[in-house]
Amino acid sequence: MAKKYSLKFWIIFWTVSVVLLVAFYFILQIKNSGSKPVMNYLPVEQKYKAVSLFADYFLVKDDQERIFLLLLQNNMEIRPGGGFIGAFGILKIKNGKITEFQIHDTSNFDGRIPDTLSPPYPMKETLRINSWKLRDSNWSPDFPVNAKKAEEFYYLGQGQEQFDGIIGITANVLTSFLKVIGPIQIEGYPGTYDSEKAIINLEYQVEKAFEEQGIARGERKSVMNDLTREILKRVFAMSNVQRLKLLGIINEDLNRKDIQLYFKDEKLEKAAIEAGWGGLIDKNWKHDYLMLIDANLGAWKSDYHVKRSLDYAVDLSGEKPKAVLKITYNHTAKQKDFMTNDYLTYARVYTPNRSWLTGRKNFDDVKFVEDLGKKYYGATVKVLLGESKTVELEYDLPPEIVENYNLKIQKQAGVNDVPVSVSIIQKNGQKKNYTYIMNSDIILDK
Repeated sequence: MAKKYSLKFWIIFWTVSVVLLVAFYFILQIKNSGSKPVMNYLPVEQKYKAVSLFADYFLVKDDQERIFLLLLQNNMEIRPGGGFIGAFGILKIKNGKITEFQIHDTSNFDGRIPDTLSPPYPMKETLRINSWKLRDSNWSPDFPVNAKKAEEFYYLGQGQEQFDGIIGITANVLTSFLKVIGPIQIEGYPGTYDSEKAIINLEYQVEKAFEEQGIARGERKSVMNDLTREILKRVFAMSNVQRLKLLGIINEDLNRKDIQLYFKDEKLEKAAIEAGWGGLIDKNWKHDYLMLIDANLGAWKSDYHVKRSLDYAVDLSGEKPKAVLKITYNHTAKQKDFMTNDYLTYARVYTPNRSWLTGRKNFDDVKFVEDLGKKYYGATVKVLLGESKTVELEYDLPPEIVENYNLKIQKQAGVNDVPVSVSIIQKNGQKKNYTYIMNSDIILDK
């Protein structure tokens, strides 16, 4: 019997086929031709150097096999590292070609992992699980931490491969490619798969619509085969202009942390970090700092409907520098369905290590934890269907940040298009306002 692959498999397949082979191949062609029009899409020279280095690494013909662990993170169910890991892949590349590609259902694999590690708070209390497994391994906002933890669980589950790197991918990547290749209609299936609705339409097709169409449950995911063939057909038929546009899209996915890279090779890892594609928490930042990390705990795929915004106000003019953070969650869904429920998140707000919480609203039973050179305040937040809720935190900042004030806001992988407003009352009483749409890390415009 032919193996039936899940939606997660095909999203990974598209990403691997294009990101690791097609895109890097395009770059290698451009680099070898002596032309650098790709710089229009990779405006920072360090990023061009990084991608060029990766292209050489993946496509070099040296008879050496390179093995990668792929973590598919479904950001419709957000987790700190990018999304729920429902499946993982093992990719082997030799002489620029895929020599083996296997997908494993994480739930099945987790059954092989001993029940020896207690899950981080509040997984046990909220999800009612007694042990920590691979599917929940990306509990840190720092991708290298998650990559190493995922590898640890892989070996606890008796995995045998020795990995050269680990790659995190969110479902947003499928949407990105459809922006370039255009909408797709598949014979035998209703509707159009485009960059706006592809993921939700696929979820509906494999969970509900197949019954209405008289498709047997065992064949309900055959739509993925046809969609994959059409996507790859269009990718390989691209013009040079389209190829460059695809590179720009991939660059955006890397900057958004929808693709995160971790390499065992120190040179490659250094290049990924310097290009901003390593998914690291900035432990060396000495000024004001902010990062919101959400973890969907049992709210199904509700993140598809949840919109966030941040309002951050800092007053440096008083005896102590003070900050007020407002986080607004807007649950846009009006009713419960097969993928949507009331929203429940364990929210962590990362701040400078010596900050001190002085007030809060809609943020009960707070945990105070030092992590990754920062301090975070963590609490469970529930938002009912069709409602909005604003969490408010007031805290004192370390006094030394007043001098030469600057601010860095880091973005969570898998959470995009977040409106951010910042207001700063400076030491002399002058006020400055800033607005952003957060799709990458932000450093204050001074």
